Amino acid sequence: MRKRLLALGASAVLLLAACSGGGGSATSTAGSAGGSDTLTIGEISFPASWDVNGLSIAHYVTYFDAVYDTLIRQDGTGKLVPGLATDWSYNTARTKLTLTLRSGVKFTDGTDFNADAVVASVKAFKASSTPDLSNAQYISDVKATDATHVVYTLSAPDPMLTRWLTGSLGFMESPKSLTAANAKTNPVGTGPYTLDIAKTVTGSKYVFDKNPNYWDHSYHVYKTLTINYYESPTALLNALQGGQLDASTFADFSSLPQVQKAGYTVNRSQLDWSGLIIYDRNGKQDAPLGNVKVRQAINYAIDRAGVLKAIMDGNGTVTSSVFGKATAGYDPSLDSYYSYDPAKAKQLLTDAGYPNGFTLTMPSSSLINQSLLTTVQQELGAVGITVKYTDVGSNFVTDLLGGKFTSSWMQLASANDWQFAQLALVPKATFNPFHAGSSDANALLATMQSGSDADAAAAAKKLNTYVTENAWFVPFFRIDNLFLSNSHVKVTMAADNATPYLYLIQPAS
Repeated sequence: MRKRLLALGASAVLLLAACSGGGGSATSTAGSAGGSDTLTIGEISFPASWDVNGLSIAHYVTYFDAVYDTLIRQDGTGKLVPGLATDWSYNTARTKLTLTLRSGVKFTDGTDFNADAVVASVKAFKASSTPDLSNAQYISDVKATDATHVVYTLSAPDPMLTRWLTGSLGFMESPKSLTAANAKTNPVGTGPYTLDIAKTVTGSKYVFDKNPNYWDHSYHVYKTLTINYYESPTALLNALQGGQLDASTFADFSSLPQVQKAGYTVNRSQLDWSGLIIYDRNGKQDAPLGNVKVRQAINYAIDRAGVLKAIMDGNGTVTSSVFGKATAGYDPSLDSYYSYDPAKAKQLLTDAGYPNGFTLTMPSSSLINQSLLTTVQQELGAVGITVKYTDVGSNFVTDLLGGKFTSSWMQLASANDWQFAQLALVPKATFNPFHAGSSDANALLATMQSGSDADAAAAAKKLNTYVTENAWFVPFFRIDNLFLSNSHVKVTMAADNATPYLYLIQPAS
């Protein structure tokens, strides 16, 4: 068994242990799954519920995109494009967002889609127990000014709001369905498909029929869409080798030659980075970590290219920056800011006053790739930093958020500037348990939150440079997300999600 990692989302990183797919020769050719107008997709997750409490994206996005439209969409580069909303704009203070909605659109139960429906959806979202509830944290009010215009009032500027409207906060359910007794099992949206409950087997096979009255004619809607859930990598690999799928999520890097031999194209995107977070960068508990030269030494001590090859079979991109390529703050020159230079690391430690090194205690868990943890221990040990691991079992994330460790391995998503800032940079960020920061960084963060698009982008780029130079993190590489497609399907990967949005999976011809 080969253990590896799989990130299922940015807001609550989940760590899984997976086995490599089984052997067997690939004797069939991909493409036998699709009929004249059918699409069959393989997935490694399935929704717990179809109502507002279950809405999510990541590996669930194809399910929800099938039945619900979002107010705003994204193209493959992360650019925002119209969905059910045709236009949107902020006031000068960026505390009011006005949406212009499409007219003439109906939910599949015949109810009109309009501003009142949007208001009902937002109120239901804010009153729900959805894991994505924080997406609406700044929404203090929402009102319909007429049938095609709705205004969101914010308690403070939220640079992510329009992005959230491309996902769970933007999924539009019929107002009648929001309070229906069968809302968890019978989704009613304006989407391209309706769920065929009779043919669907929960936790196994989900069958959707084409919505004959679908409003968007800009992309192809198949007569039948089927999404199959696979509990194990072996089962998924067997389905691919048998040509049973047109497209599929895939995470078993060691089996890529087998699926390529079976005729599948490997589509890639990058959402997460893997590496170390230095939580106590002000040195409250571990004084050495408060010294920038020590943090820089840790960066120079890691052989990023070697780790990527050994742990991920090279399926990723070496980087010294925590801002992903889709962010406004991304700077390609920062990818190579730190080279592998143990001698320089040792000199920096000496200059910082630690010629004999020091000791760091980090968390470990069987859910994390043990080879990765061992490599970190060996490479930091080679420059004089002793790493001692404490096994925290399934409490890995809980203990980190509780401030029990001053540094650790972590895998985080970084596809949007402000989303990552809230995740790991602002003083009260989820993965900033020591509330570490600086006046320079806080000033840039304030501009990112309240400034114009241009000013926010410039601040994000400066912040990327600042946190890289000051070594707040020790990123190793950005991880490749894989999505397979056969010759019948053309896939455009999403810049900000682990799998492509359903509208980015289209016929090849």
